[in-house]
Amino acid sequence: MNASEVLRIVDSLHREKNIEKEIVFRAIESALVSAARKHFGEEADVEFMIDRESGTIAGREGQTELDYEEVIGRIGAQTAKQVIIQKVREAERDALIAEFSEMLDEIISGTVHRNEGRVTTVTLGTVEAILPRSEQIPGEKHEPNERVRAIVTEVKAQGSRVKVVLSRTRPKLVQRLFEQEIPEIIDGVITIKNISREPGHRSKVAVSSQDVRVDCVGACVGVRGNRIKSIMEELNGERIDIVPWDDDAQKLIRNSLAPAEVDEVILCRMMGRAIVLVREEQLSLAIGKRGQNVRLASKLCGWDIELMTQEELEKQIEKAVGGFSAIPGVTEELANMLVGEGYLSYDDLSVIEPDDLQEMGGLTEQQVQVIVDRAEELALQAEMAGNSPAAKVDAEGSGLPRNRTPRETPAPQEPTSSPAEPVSAGEPVSAGEPVSDGEPDSSGETAQPEKVEDQPPVVVAGETDQPPPEN
Repeated sequence: MNASEVLRIVDSLHREKNIEKEIVFRAIESALVSAARKHFGEEADVEFMIDRESGTIAGREGQTELDYEEVIGRIGAQTAKQVIIQKVREAERDALIAEFSEMLDEIISGTVHRNEGRVTTVTLGTVEAILPRSEQIPGEKHEPNERVRAIVTEVKAQGSRVKVVLSRTRPKLVQRLFEQEIPEIIDGVITIKNISREPGHRSKVAVSSQDVRVDCVGACVGVRGNRIKSIMEELNGERIDIVPWDDDAQKLIRNSLAPAEVDEVILCRMMGRAIVLVREEQLSLAIGKRGQNVRLASKLCGWDIELMTQEELEKQIEKAVGGFSAIPGVTEELANMLVGEGYLSYDDLSVIEPDDLQEMGGLTEQQVQVIVDRAEELALQAEMAGNSPAAKVDAEGSGLPRNRTPRETPAPQEPTSSPAEPVSAGEPVSAGEPVSDGEPDSSGETAQPEKVEDQPPVVVAGETDQPPPEN
């Protein structure tokens, strides 16, 4: 291998494999050293250097200059070849990892190669990526040679190969499709604030406009719905609701529950919970099919949304105050304060922060612990009794609603404005779970929070002018 051959090999690998020339030079040098040590021993002080301009190879063993062709021989040449191949493969793998790592969370197009069990293999140029069944939209089936678009979710080395994992179920795919179909988003006029999604069924996309002259919802829908229709087709017919964003959490919750009409929104910031009052005829529409509408709205807004009528709320408040007041150490005034902050069940009370309860009631640490322990006992009794999620009657004869399983309640959060990190809310609770944001007045009665006036209009895209009563 003379100098010109070295330069030719380096240039060829650089162009064909997209490997830096310096990496190839080092691979050849490392291969020559490995081959020479087969002759001089593994501990020998051997070094080879290649001139990057001329391709000339110079070697030494200690202080003695070496002629690499004479020293290596036939066996050494085979060793050098194997080392070069290994180093080139590693360099090629690293180059591919770097290339696809820059495409994480970006949309990419490929061709379906084959289906093997629960995995679909997709060809992306020289790389075969995998689209697991868990990352495919429910109900869709990909045939060989079919073009498919997905986002890159994972890139890592797997031996001498590169493992690239794709997904079609992430909210990020919806965002990227919006960016491709709607120029106003790329131009920065319209911003995607948040996305909640149940793949193959329904998505809610919250958008806002930086220009008051641009209707963010109308721009996303397009003329006769042409823009939103193309996105829905790519997502296998998935329904998409476009929700106008509002920094006011109460207004945003109203918008996100469309097409249902909301009467009142009460925020319980300590519990991170929002109670939404609707009329009886609007309740099923607000909940949606299998709770889908309220569940997606909860994720979109970042609040644990609970739906009920005004009559249900009044009953729950009355029973909750009576139940809490029966616990030793809880006065009627403290019970009203707890209900006003959204604590309406024994489970809620059992997970309250001790410092918050201590401050609200002016209690000692020992008194707080007694109250929490008693609440846990009563919650367990109600659960073992197997009663319905409606009002429960505790062992002391006081009615108290218990309507959720014990869990840690997250601190309230204002919805994020970053489109890259959608807010993930806890699992929403079905209709009939009460929350109140009222404060007790001087008479000990729980005051109802001020109602939000003038419900803003909500536009739901991706549907006919009149959405179905349920779904």
